[in-house]
This record gives sequence, C-alpha cells and structure tokens, in this order.
Amino acid sequence: MRFPPSFLDEIRDRVPISSVVGQRVNWDRRKTNVQRGDYWACCPFHGEKTPSFHCEDRKGRYHCFGCGVSGDHFRFLTELDGLSFPEAVERVADMAGVPMPARDPEAEKREKQRATLHEVMELATRFFQDQLQSSAGARARAYLRDRGLTPATQQSFRLGFAPDSRNALKEYLAAKGVEKGQMEACGLTYFGPDVPVSYDRFRDRIMFPILDPKERVIAFGGRAMSSDVSAKYLNSPETDLFHKGNVLYNHARARRAIQKDGTVFAVEGYMDVIALAQAGFENVVAPLGTALTENQLDLLWRMTSEPVLCFDGDKAGLKAAWRAADLALPAIEPGRSARFALLPEGQDPDDLVRNEGPDAFRAVLAEARPLADMLWQRETAGGVFDTPERKAELEKTLRELTSRIRDESVRFHYTQEMRDRVHSFFGSTRGRPARPGDRDRPPGGRGQWPRGGAATPGRLTISESLMRSSLVRKAGGVLPLRETVLVVTLINHPDLIDTHFEEVETLDLAHADLNRLHSAVIDALAHGAAHERQAIVEALQQAGLADCWQRCVDLVRKARQWPALEDAAAEDAREAFSQALHLHRSARTLHRELKAAEAALATNPTDENYRHLVEIQAQFRDVQATEALVEGFGVSSGRAGRSF
Repeated sequence: MRFPPSFLDEIRDRVPISSVVGQRVNWDRRKTNVQRGDYWACCPFHGEKTPSFHCEDRKGRYHCFGCGVSGDHFRFLTELDGLSFPEAVERVADMAGVPMPARDPEAEKREKQRATLHEVMELATRFFQDQLQSSAGARARAYLRDRGLTPATQQSFRLGFAPDSRNALKEYLAAKGVEKGQMEACGLTYFGPDVPVSYDRFRDRIMFPILDPKERVIAFGGRAMSSDVSAKYLNSPETDLFHKGNVLYNHARARRAIQKDGTVFAVEGYMDVIALAQAGFENVVAPLGTALTENQLDLLWRMTSEPVLCFDGDKAGLKAAWRAADLALPAIEPGRSARFALLPEGQDPDDLVRNEGPDAFRAVLAEARPLADMLWQRETAGGVFDTPERKAELEKTLRELTSRIRDESVRFHYTQEMRDRVHSFFGSTRGRPARPGDRDRPPGGRGQWPRGGAATPGRLTISESLMRSSLVRKAGGVLPLRETVLVVTLINHPDLIDTHFEEVETLDLAHADLNRLHSAVIDALAHGAAHERQAIVEALQQAGLADCWQRCVDLVRKARQWPALEDAAAEDAREAFSQALHLHRSARTLHRELKAAEAALATNPTDENYRHLVEIQAQFRDVQATEALVEGFGVSSGRAGRSF
C-alpha cells in the first residue's frame, strides 16, 4: 500500500521519535537533555559501552556515531524489529492515535498533482529571482539595498521581483508547458466567472517565497513597490499546497538552527525574519501576515518547549502579545509554555538591529517575560484598585483566566501564583489584624514589590511603556550574587559538574541570564565538549553568551568571591561551592513553602496557619542570616584572611 506523504508526515509529527526508540533503549541521563528533545543511548544496532547513539525529536531522526546507522521512526522499526514498512507505519499511527487511511485512488491522484504543483512553484520562484536581477528589478534591488539586505541574504532567502505586467509570469510558465489549471491551482493567477481572461496575481512586488518544512516553495508573499495599491503585503491564496494558518515563515531554517541556539523566536513579519537572520539570528520565524494561530503555536511547541514571542513596541504589538497570551493559555502544560519579548516602543526587530546592532536585540530577548507576567501586567497596568469592589473584580478576572488552562497541575500552580500576586499587591494584612508599620511596607511585606510591574501603596500600577523604559529595565537586571557565584564556579571548575551532576542538572535559577549560561554549559557537555574550562568558555562564546559570562565574572570579582574564580585551589572551590549550593537549595525550598503558607493563611486565617507561617518565616530568616554570615565574613577553608 502506498501511503500519502501527508499522512506519514502527520504521524511522524505527532509521535516524538524518542517515544519509538525509547521502547528499545535506556537513555543516558548525563548526556540526555529531555527539555530540548535531545537523547543519547548505547546503540541498539551494535554493542558498545559508551553512548554514541543520538536521537533528536525536533528533526525526527536518529544517528549512531559509532556504526553509522541513521533513519526515522519507520526505518528504526523495520531495521531493528524486522517489521515491514506498512507494519511500521501502522505501529506509529497507533501511537499517534490516528486511524490508518483506506486506499483512496483519488487521494493518490491528488498527491501526484501536488508533486506537479511543487514543480510549478519552483519555476515561478526562479522566474521572480531572475526578474529581480534584470533591468526591471532595479528599483526593487535599490529598495532591498536601502533596507540593509546584502545580495547574499537576498539569494539565501530566494527573494525575487514580480514585474508590473498582467501576463509576464503567465506567459513564462506557459512556455514551459505549465497548464492554465496548474497556474490557477498554485494561486499564481486570478481567475473566476467574472474574470474572462486570467492574469498574474502578483505585479510590481518584491517576492518572498514561503517554504514548507521540507523546503519546497508552497506560496509567496509580495510587498508592493507602489504606495497606491490597497494591500501593502499580499499572500498567495489558500491552495492544496498552502494553508496560511498552518505555516510559519522560515520554519525549516529555524528548526535547523535550534540545535545551536536552543530555542526559537517568533516575530511579526518577513523583513524582521530576514534582517535578524542576516544579523546572526537564524532561529526566527513569523506568522504570515495574520495573528498567531493555534496550529502555528503548535508548530513552535514541536520545535521547542518555550518559544519566545517577540512583538513590536507599539500599541498594536502589545495587543498582539496579549492575543497570543490568550491563545497559549489553555494549551500550556508541564514543559510547554511561552515567553514574551517586547521591543522598545516605536521599534520593530528590523529597525533595532539596523540602528543599534545585534546586541540590542539580544538584550530584548534576555528580558523576555513569562506568560504569567504578561497576563498579570495586562490586568493590572494603569489600573487603580482602591475599593473592595475593584479588588474583587481583579481577583475574579484572574480566576477566570486561570480556569481556561486545561492541564490540571499547571492550572493549580497558576491559580496559586495569581493568588500570591494579588495578596502581595494588596498587602499581606489579609487574614490578620493590621500591625504597626504595615502601611509603610511594600506589598508582600518582604521588602520587594510584586513581579510583573511596580505599584504604589495606593495600588496604582505603572503603564506598559514605562515598564519597558530603560530605567525600569535596568533596575530589574541585577544578577543575584549567590546564583552568579554558583554558575561561575561550575564553569571555572567543571569537575564539580560530575561530582554534583544531579543537583547541577536541575539547578533552580531565578535569573534569565544565569539560566542561559547554565543551559549552554549542560548542552555543551551533552554534545561532547571536554570537561575543561577553556572548552566550556569557548562553547559559551559560540552561543553568543560571552558578554553575559564576562558580566558574571566581573560581579564575582567585585564581590571578592575568590573561590569561584579560575585560579582558586580545587579544594577551596569544592568546599565553597558545596556551602553555596546547600544555602541556595534551602532558600529556594523555603521560599516556596513561605508562599504556600501565606496563601493558606489568607484563605483560612486560623491560629494553626498563622503559627506555621511564623515558623517558616523564622527558618527563612535563619537561612538569610547564615548566608549573610558566609558572604560577609567567610567560611573556614584553612586560609586565614580570605572570605568566600
């Protein structure tokens, strides 16, 4: 039986290849990175003691660096289990929950027709490319040059030009033997009952080929050269090849780049993607001129567990971010969420990298905010909550938001998180009588303002534009010393990673930059980097984290935390790291327990809950006092006069 390629693609996409391979191998815990869908094991095809068999969910492929075998879901089952190809397809389809297709001669005929349509689209792409380089494309070339796109970039994205003619493409394709019906099926010509003679759909436009995941041209986007036309950008219509809501621009290239960069960024337009790729950000995609759809978001999640959605710094961009947050909310689950990066007001990614360089965009990405922050900011920004009714309305709105989450465990934690934020926002006096000094404390009573935005004691939140101003953004960029010391120590003394592998792999870090460094280190070691400082530092540089690393080292030097530095004795580094790790884990655990105790007291203000909160607060203060003692006066390491 011949299976439609679309059916095979669907079941491959639905079932991670690790689920197929994992039934026959045991994954190596040290090299495997589950969050990134990157797995290692001893090869099931030949005997070995050191894992050299690599399986990658994003690509849907496996490869053994020892014996050289490689393939997809079906080849694994046919070669290892001895199944026939139809049997292998049936097993994967069963895992995907997709019924096997009945033999459909008409469907097979349509598949052949689609293959022919791909050939037609390739011919059209080459025609547009040639036109861009001709005398007719001089104005289009000048426009692209003014936008800062090099000839190499134009060629890489196969940009072209549709001449200002009703029949130029039509006549070119006809001369190549393409039938009228094929042009119409590809969406290259206008036709219909009220159009006696079909004509070219794209005229006097810069052409952007849109590729499918197999890098076949399936549609075009065209930017008008004239300001008089009604549609600045025009996409191909829906065809057998192209369904706009199911496609991401630059999907195939971004999926390849994830191996190096670890995540994917979604921006708003073609030019943003191309400008960012030219600036070194190849892991970028864009929806096709419309708001992000559920299917496009699902494509992002198939590539990475936490894509970064990047929006222009204007009101329209902010509204688009909020729409995307609402779209993502019901579908989030453990290991599947999104972060949001908002550009400085009035700028898009293309403007930013052209005017300020790649580092300016990296700074925006480094400050990407979690979904919970976006929802909180939207519901509180600019609002005044100075009456019981307004406070109750905010609580009701947040409850309704969190109730949309389908996953029970994530819904529980979001409900708790929003309850904690509300309690901090309105002050921690709920559930107990007011005490002297309450009015002078920040909301939450622990010396800090709530996340997701600053507030005054009158509960007036700041605007989103002020939230993204340089003053507020810089204020939130301080690296926590203890976390920084832990990460710098690991990089300067990588032997500690093996000694504390499980603790290091699951290290809970609050700061985004430190999380990026930590992920890059684990990823480098998983991909065979030597357990040597220089090799890891080089991996950080290749990942674009050199500035971040230097900032951490400068902080450690300024704080005189000498055991974390490169020239510290191994014994001193080991002892200081163990002490810092213990304090860190204790503080993070107690912080979670403290939040839970505060929520319990606010919900049920009993004496027992109050005593429990006081007990947790006392433990938390003890840990903070111990930490202050260690950081301020040092620990004994056999070398008097030096502090940790």
